[in-house]
Amino acid sequence: MQNYQNMVFSTALRLVANHAEAEDISQEVFLKAYERFAELRESPTVPGWLKTVATNMSLNHLSRYRARWTFFSEIFSGRDDDEEREVELPSSVNLDEDLSQADTHEIVEQALQKLPQAQRVPLVLYHLEGLRYEEIASKLKISLGKVKTDIHRGREALRRKLQLQLGDELPLAQNEA
Repeated sequence: MQNYQNMVFSTALRLVANHAEAEDISQEVFLKAYERFAELRESPTVPGWLKTVATNMSLNHLSRYRARWTFFSEIFSGRDDDEEREVELPSSVNLDEDLSQADTHEIVEQALQKLPQAQRVPLVLYHLEGLRYEEIASKLKISLGKVKTDIHRGREALRRKLQLQLGDELPLAQNEA
């Protein structure tokens, strides 16, 4: 559990954009893993299984609590400062640059969480979870065209939010899929 708790929690948090709900989902994921411990104990696919379960449980949560989630996303203003984040800093000569990248990553995460659900969820599934458009459409039960539109709009909204915060240091490329 200790090896994968940050991955499971961050997967849930990116999708539901609510710290407490992501914690609940993470607990449910590990309860499912505990129930299947005998099967998972020696499996090399545990990280992928946990990430898939976290993604599916987060999406199920969003579909069940869509109205409540919309309310939370409108008032959500940021993350808890005491969230543990594991930042790998390779031993390099340029520690300031590494710390700056970690700060930029945090800013991107916060901007991502402020996007509307219809934009954030497909964007996370595509760019951070590595799903194809067709897989996203199937998981979200929406058309392929809507997935593409939502991802495009999400990129643009994210780009605008980051330009306000980062100015010329914008880390996103202007590439379209």
